[in-house]
Amino acid sequence: MRTDLYIGGAFAPAAGGRRFAVENPATEETLCQVAEAGADDVDRAVRAARACFESDGWQKLEPRRRGQMLAKAADLLESRAEEFARLETQQNGKPFFESKIDVAMTVETLRYYAGWADKITGATLPSGADAFIYTLKEPVGVVGAIVPWNFPLNLASWKFAPALAAGCTVVLKPASETPLTALLMAEVMEAAGFPAGAFNVIAGDGKTAGAALVRHPGVDKIAFTGSTAVGQGIMREAAATPKRVSLELGGKSPNVVFADADVAAAVRGAQNAIFYGKGEVCAAGSRLVVERSVHDQVVEQLAARAKKLVPGDPFEKTTRLGAVVSRKQQEVVLGYIEKGKAEGASLVAGGKSATVNGKGYYVEATVFDAVKPEMTIAREEIFGPVLAVLAFDDLEEGVALANQSMYGLAAGIWTRDLSKAHRVARAIRAGTVWVNTYNVYDSAAPFGGYKASGFGRDLGREGLEGYLETKTVWVGL
Repeated sequence: MRTDLYIGGAFAPAAGGRRFAVENPATEETLCQVAEAGADDVDRAVRAARACFESDGWQKLEPRRRGQMLAKAADLLESRAEEFARLETQQNGKPFFESKIDVAMTVETLRYYAGWADKITGATLPSGADAFIYTLKEPVGVVGAIVPWNFPLNLASWKFAPALAAGCTVVLKPASETPLTALLMAEVMEAAGFPAGAFNVIAGDGKTAGAALVRHPGVDKIAFTGSTAVGQGIMREAAATPKRVSLELGGKSPNVVFADADVAAAVRGAQNAIFYGKGEVCAAGSRLVVERSVHDQVVEQLAARAKKLVPGDPFEKTTRLGAVVSRKQQEVVLGYIEKGKAEGASLVAGGKSATVNGKGYYVEATVFDAVKPEMTIAREEIFGPVLAVLAFDDLEEGVALANQSMYGLAAGIWTRDLSKAHRVARAIRAGTVWVNTYNVYDSAAPFGGYKASGFGRDLGREGLEGYLETKTVWVGL
């Protein structure tokens, strides 16, 4: 288990020897003490990334070679998949089967962007006889990637894989709750052949290490996934040293069930939408918007399913609801449950904390019915296994309820009417709209938000574009 910072191709302790504890939220045991980066460590990492970026070894490296290194990293990670998945579960509390999916998706992301490295092209532009005009696509430079604790390694790869494919160098700051797989990934990247400084990992607190990374004049772009409030702060801080910023922020995603839907499938989908990942998912379908004629049927079936989702040891094969990431997050989620009850919502399942063998930060799968749009649990991101159910009478009201949010990250639609599905998908203001499914991802499919859910895209060609500059070259003839 790696516990030191990874800077300039070497693991080393933080300046001054600062360290912090990483806890297993399912057992409340301390896993290890990890080096805590301060501003001086951030500066070292940025300087290492800059030196690598400007070196002949990186600048003159054939794009195909970058792709080969990413592909090699994918192979090495796949060969150690179980080790990484186990560590992910230990630091995050999610079921082991989910962690294995996360690692497999990370491998897929690395392979996808490995294929892009030698396919980045500019264009020849139409011009008069006295000029030849063309564009070049060039890497942005040094990228500061700041990622959250819900999908620690997978979301990190959404940043560093396209950045490296584009020819950038990276300083990765994982969440302080879950730094271990990012640090272990440094071993993989080194073994894959990435030169010293191309990939750096600095663990530490967001207010110290994260803020220093955002403020650093040597960073050309910040790629962030996290809360809307923190994203707003990053925008303000980044303006002092003008740099690119891409933000994938919070969500309060609507999952809309029409009366003509396959109700059994919709109920299964709604369960997956909110309880997969313990609800600690940016795109979680945390607002279930149900047409009134099937409302009672949907709520009854979903409540029954929720009651069967018993929190358990994340390493047990039958566990489908693990521990939330920390005691602090457990308290936040329980606080929202109390607000839901106080504001008049009807609690039909769950609503309490739980332990396994007397330990752990667990929250029961919770369902609230009779939720009004103005209630706190219908407006604010809870980031836990808590579902708010709202009813509607016709299509227009359903769409209006879906859009009645400051967020616009994702949405779901359940209907057998294909025409209706297309109309509603266009009407909903969200970056991803799933139809008769939920919480599915592909490395080729761009992901990101509207409104307060941020801007810019991860994944797909659009994700790669965020790490490229366009240069116009005008040659007089």
